[in-house]
Amino acid sequence: MRPARLRAVAPVAVALAVAVLPAPEGLSRNAWWFFALFAGTVTALVLEPVPAAAAGLCSVSLAAALRLVDPSPAASARWGLSGFGNATVWLIFSAFVLALGYERSGLGRRLALLLVRAIGRRPFGLGYAVALSDFVLAPLTPSNTARSAGTLFPVIRQIPEQAAPGSPEDQRRLGGYLAWTAFAVTCITSSMFLTALAPNLLAVEVVRTTTGVRLEWTSWLLGFWPVGLALAAVTPLAGYAFFRPAQGTSEAGAAVWAATQLREMGGITRRETKVALLALLALTGWVAGRELLDATTVALLVVGLMVLTGAVRWDEVLGHAAAWNVLVWFATLVALADGLARVGFVSWIAKSATVPLAGLSPTAAALLLLTLFFASHYLFASVTAHVAALLPVALATAAALPGIDAARFAALLCYSLGLMGVISPYATGPAPAYYASGFLSRGQFWGLGFAFGSVFLLALLALAAITL
Repeated sequence: MRPARLRAVAPVAVALAVAVLPAPEGLSRNAWWFFALFAGTVTALVLEPVPAAAAGLCSVSLAAALRLVDPSPAASARWGLSGFGNATVWLIFSAFVLALGYERSGLGRRLALLLVRAIGRRPFGLGYAVALSDFVLAPLTPSNTARSAGTLFPVIRQIPEQAAPGSPEDQRRLGGYLAWTAFAVTCITSSMFLTALAPNLLAVEVVRTTTGVRLEWTSWLLGFWPVGLALAAVTPLAGYAFFRPAQGTSEAGAAVWAATQLREMGGITRRETKVALLALLALTGWVAGRELLDATTVALLVVGLMVLTGAVRWDEVLGHAAAWNVLVWFATLVALADGLARVGFVSWIAKSATVPLAGLSPTAAALLLLTLFFASHYLFASVTAHVAALLPVALATAAALPGIDAARFAALLCYSLGLMGVISPYATGPAPAYYASGFLSRGQFWGLGFAFGSVFLLALLALAAITL
């Protein structure tokens, strides 16, 4: 069977294979059938025979039509549409529109070039210029693919030739250093800010519906900031120690090239100024205004102001396929995750999963769950699919174990989502771009992924041991 056909058949086969099995003791037939549909959906999210949003929409529609969650046709329809009325889903959509302003105005590229010009006269400085660029863009760019692969990688790709002309080996080493630094740092910043990775926002909603815990923008930042800042600070240094790009006066060519690119861009435009001011307004609202305005209200207000001021045109919003796609995708996933809880599957599996952990101390059990949650990402090609499949189970299992602080453990699971993207060439959106860049060999990518992933996990476990 051809790979494309196999990908198309596999989700249906998984769903049917689970559905024909007898429902385990303690689960209703509808609950088991809903889980079968959910298992097929996760398989589709991993293999992607169709776009993820289409898979989610089909699954929610089928579950509503079969009335697996509620026997009433009207109530079943309301459940199927519930994700589209979810505030977090609209926060994700709004954040994508905010990131569109960075892209269309050229502000993101300008910031990267300014940092390369300022501190990019040596390889070490270039590494930190890349890291700082991602750090600045992360709070308002919920797609690390757009942020790193779309905005920063085109700049990074041109630096080695400018910094080491005529020396392919020096170019390869410098390119490898910058590519890996950019990739590893974007995984860190994806965990540092709630709005730096779309699955973070989905996870927040899953946490709320599963445990009742609400994770806010500021509490997320403060909770992970010490670990995230330390990892972001040492990652360029660790990458430099591995690649050891050649030192020499030619590296100043990167700064000269950046200065040339900036001259070609001209002075900062009114559109860039508007985007910068509105970005600061959004951040201020999320950090300081949470007692007055919900984060989604702030985001929607800023989107409206972007359109009214011309920072982003309405036709650009309408044509922003990624934002509308993620709206449908995450709205259906939120409904499916809620359905798992409504039919009783989450509570049932939590009771089953707590048996092997019953003899462990609360801290040991939490650390083991966190490690398994992180390491299991080797099985996923999407952080979103990982969240949908395993986060409700991990949360419910921890909640069923006495002595584990549900709110803190939920935050730790969410902090892991960006970090786990570093482990493989398929673990997160930007990974394929850097893997295929030509700067990193297959062995280097897998080896560095394991090494950095291990360090990231250890840092997270240390934070867990302190806070739990």
